[in-house]
Amino acid sequence: MNNKRLGGQTVALQTPPSVLSFSNIGGKFEGEGPLASYFDELNEDSFFGEKTWEKAESAMQKKVLQRALGKANLRPGDLDYILAGDLLNQCIGSSFSLREFGIPFYGLYGACSTMGESLALASMLIDGGFARRAAAMTSSHFCTAERQYRMPVPYGSQRTPTAQWTATAAGCTILSDDGPGPYITHVTCGRIVDKGITDANNMGAAMAPAAYSTLSAFFRDTGTRPEEYDLIITGDLGELGHGIVREFFQKDGVDLGERFQDCGLLLYDRENQDMHAGASGCGCSASVLNGYLLTGMRKGRWKKVLFAPTGALLSPTSSFQGESVPGICHAVSLSAER
Repeated sequence: MNNKRLGGQTVALQTPPSVLSFSNIGGKFEGEGPLASYFDELNEDSFFGEKTWEKAESAMQKKVLQRALGKANLRPGDLDYILAGDLLNQCIGSSFSLREFGIPFYGLYGACSTMGESLALASMLIDGGFARRAAAMTSSHFCTAERQYRMPVPYGSQRTPTAQWTATAAGCTILSDDGPGPYITHVTCGRIVDKGITDANNMGAAMAPAAYSTLSAFFRDTGTRPEEYDLIITGDLGELGHGIVREFFQKDGVDLGERFQDCGLLLYDRENQDMHAGASGCGCSASVLNGYLLTGMRKGRWKKVLFAPTGALLSPTSSFQGESVPGICHAVSLSAER
């Protein structure tokens, strides 16, 4: 039997799955940001034509899947599996959006790391011969996240300087055992890391240790160095968390350089849009990947990208009970060559 495992956390895929199609959708503020031209659809209506924000989030996922299928000239029945999740209780954003498609469904919760988690699992399903095509999808919505995790938007609560803005966005990647690329060559499953941060408005600090842990494991397991990648991009760490990870690596004698970026710092114009420490939410890294990053790879801007979205594994109940905020990060290596 071929052993695909490298080290303790990483898998090298024997037949790297190809990105067959990808799509993303954003809201009003995403349309005012620097990546607006990389979205397939932007909608200034935060309800997306629905009566509630939760239904709006489901509508985003439904639309983004339909767009991704359309780009690949596929029908829902052409997918063997769909792996999806969101930030809502019981992942209702995903399950309600998919209930009419009839696609075998795995519901996932990795908080804001869900895009990395779904891509990793879909890749292993295809590489293992259990599927020919699978979709990875997730979303977030500013208003649903505020209502669930903090205060309802009409309350008008003040945001702290370390707070991040939950993206109203969704992204979908369809993977196949054959296709034009880019290809997923390695995946690293993150470990839960908890350094005792209890401030739910400081997600960057809570998630940064997990990002450092997973990236370190990836480089250690694969025997590669940061300079071998055109882009190393975390998800949703924002200004504070991004700086912490850079500092951790500097203490190891590793300079990540300009290749190290964060989706939470790319999605919005932080000087002209009042987003404090940057963007967050499942839809942040999902929309950046399924627009800016994959488009750039298809056009040859980058040959090798290490995508490592991060998630804060908390709930309102855990926060009210004084629990700390554990972090998780899953890494996916994308290459223009198989």
